[in-house]
Amino acid sequence: MSHEGIRILPDDVARKAPGAEKEFSREAIDPQHVRVNQTDGTGVEIVWKDGHTSHWTFAWLRAACPCATCVEEREAEGRAPGEQKPEPKTALPIFKPAVRPNKVNPVGRYAISFDWNDGHTSGIYSWHYLRSVCNCDACHANFSEAPGGPPATA
Repeated sequence: MSHEGIRILPDDVARKAPGAEKEFSREAIDPQHVRVNQTDGTGVEIVWKDGHTSHWTFAWLRAACPCATCVEEREAEGRAPGEQKPEPKTALPIFKPAVRPNKVNPVGRYAISFDWNDGHTSGIYSWHYLRSVCNCDACHANFSEAPGGPPATA
């Protein structure tokens, strides 16, 4: 068994992690309906049991990957979840295919994971994590009032 990507965090660091400070009701983090628009490439939409609807583009989700490697990289670069990596300046732009999952996998009853077309497969997007990084106007306004400010949007 590989331990790549596992890291142990002190309690004070874990409490500062995105979404760690938010408490939700059971209905708020329990999806009623999950739609992954893989064919048309528009992203993921979740209707939660509390009636709220969240939507993320695939590019935003890939940039918000919650695996330890991606979190460490974002922290080192000072990027928020969902904030795109700056593209290096080159003489000629290089074509990059749109970010999409090759495969979508349920993870028990608590999460979803993606096998991304860039080869990355480590992130497990828990329902709690996804609700905590919802970037709709209503959630954005609620985060603005909370300590730490709003999450980054795509």
